[in-house]
Amino acid sequence: MPETVIKVEHLYKMYRLGTIGTGTFRRDVHRWFSTVLLKKEDPFNPLADTGGPASNASILALQDINFEVKHGEVIGIIGSNGSGKSTLLKIISRIVRPTQGTVKGKGKVSSLLEVGTGFHQDLTGRENIYISGYILGMSKEEIRRKFDEIVAFSGVEQFIDTPVKRYSSGMYVRLAFAVAAHLEPDILIVDEVLAVGDADFQKKCLGKMREVSQAEGRTILFVSHSMQAIKNLCDKALWLNKGQLQAFGGVGTVVNKYLTNSQHTNFKQYWPTPEEAPGNGWVRIKSVELVPQLAHPEDPLDIRVPLTVRFQFWCLKENVVLSAGLLLFTSAGECVFDVPSPTTLSQVGLMEGECTIPGDFLNDGSYYISLNFVKDTSVPLFDFEECLSFDLEDYRGNIQWYGKWWGSVRPKLPFLLKQSEMVLE
Repeated sequence: MPETVIKVEHLYKMYRLGTIGTGTFRRDVHRWFSTVLLKKEDPFNPLADTGGPASNASILALQDINFEVKHGEVIGIIGSNGSGKSTLLKIISRIVRPTQGTVKGKGKVSSLLEVGTGFHQDLTGRENIYISGYILGMSKEEIRRKFDEIVAFSGVEQFIDTPVKRYSSGMYVRLAFAVAAHLEPDILIVDEVLAVGDADFQKKCLGKMREVSQAEGRTILFVSHSMQAIKNLCDKALWLNKGQLQAFGGVGTVVNKYLTNSQHTNFKQYWPTPEEAPGNGWVRIKSVELVPQLAHPEDPLDIRVPLTVRFQFWCLKENVVLSAGLLLFTSAGECVFDVPSPTTLSQVGLMEGECTIPGDFLNDGSYYISLNFVKDTSVPLFDFEECLSFDLEDYRGNIQWYGKWWGSVRPKLPFLLKQSEMVLE
């Protein structure tokens, strides 16, 4: 059974808003004497007596976090901005002290938490590689043996003897990741810094992390907003929300829960009587609904899922040649398509319509739907704008490309690629 290399127990982290330290010099000295010299609990810990924030001047970034990481596991840490992901990594990396609770670790830790972590601005790339290696406890000979591989991976050979303060942010993070990944730490901690690099370098980084985890048995903690990268790289996922641990377990299960929870949708609107309904003297809307055709109710809404739009409306005039139009827009207001229905000779009463958007047609992103109603295919009667909205998550399957897929649509079209001739040497 793999041994535990990280154990987090009852972890809390509180930040004071607008105050540094305890508020007075005397209390700061008292805190230092008690915690550093006497190794006692913080006498000014606001969690000690109440178990919660002392006042509105404090905020809990992490609340009672508990989990274990085994040797060789790759853990993806997910959550919205401000959920506590970076705070957790800083505590595990021993950059920030917890307010309460313990973190126990075993092995050398290498962290890449923000652009330029551990680099000295006035030193060259070459000098920073050696300094980073020394900090990780490696000998000069070990660093020299890895040096050429690090530089080649980073792609900054031409600038290796230039002070890193002259590097672009992309060059900076390329070299920083190359150092962190190649200097053989037992635990590699990577925050969302890879977003700084270009698409090709992101692919190289994810490939390198897969290599060191599978071939070399290293433990990796990885924060990313790319759920495709998390699914392809990680064994387990940890979901934080407003400082609280929502789920920890198999990567597929946790990611699906997170995506389902984070999707912002307006799937249905309903009005019981024409008097309450939007519309005019020609038509009034009774209901409009978006029905995702999910294989399982707990599955997230991604690009593979067919979407059925159903609507009902009251026709208020006799012998009207009616047609409806379904318009799909991106969140930026760009029209993806405008699909008209067949015309129908309508009488006073309830009408209904249905249109299905096939799966594997739209790209990931946020969308909204509008309906319009037309008389005699040319006379506008009523526009029901932004009546439904939904988010589509990405899905790549076995594709190893993690960059943004271009376009509003991403259809699966017939595409032939074959070997037409073989040339033998």
